[in-house]
Amino acid sequence: MGKKSIKENKNVYQLCREKCELTRQKASEEMVYISDDRIEKIESEKSLPHPDEILAMAACYKAPELKNYFCANECPIGQKQVTEIKVQELSQIILELIASLNSLNNEKNRLIEITVDGEITEDEIEDFKKIQLQLDKVSSTINGLRLWLEKAIIEGKVDKNILE
Repeated sequence: MGKKSIKENKNVYQLCREKCELTRQKASEEMVYISDDRIEKIESEKSLPHPDEILAMAACYKAPELKNYFCANECPIGQKQVTEIKVQELSQIILELIASLNSLNNEKNRLIEITVDGEITEDEIEDFKKIQLQLDKVSSTINGLRLWLEKAIIEGKVDKNILE
């Protein structure tokens, strides 16, 4: 049996592993090709994880949010393209989505005016930026819904077969 960590500033990878009540040794056995030494290096931030290791940890720890965390915070490309998504309750996600869609609905006609000629002129750019931020919020909320669903399937709260 492995020792219980007393480290105060645990990173997300260690927190997810410990939430599953797995020692590094046991996690290593379940993930097959990631050694417990490699897990220790990732958790102590001596080494960044590789994408294939993130996929293995996310599956082993039943924590799909690790994939988004890695892309948003550690992958050089993802840091420029991916917004970190926090796991939320379904009701909160839906309320945020409705609020975002309602806000966007109010700007729909302005977006049509701006884009109908295929150009965005200087006097339109500020309105376009505001609308783009609203679209980003909708996209982020939808991604949050996808993450919630993936986690719900893993936890057995939603039957994946019903969705197909």
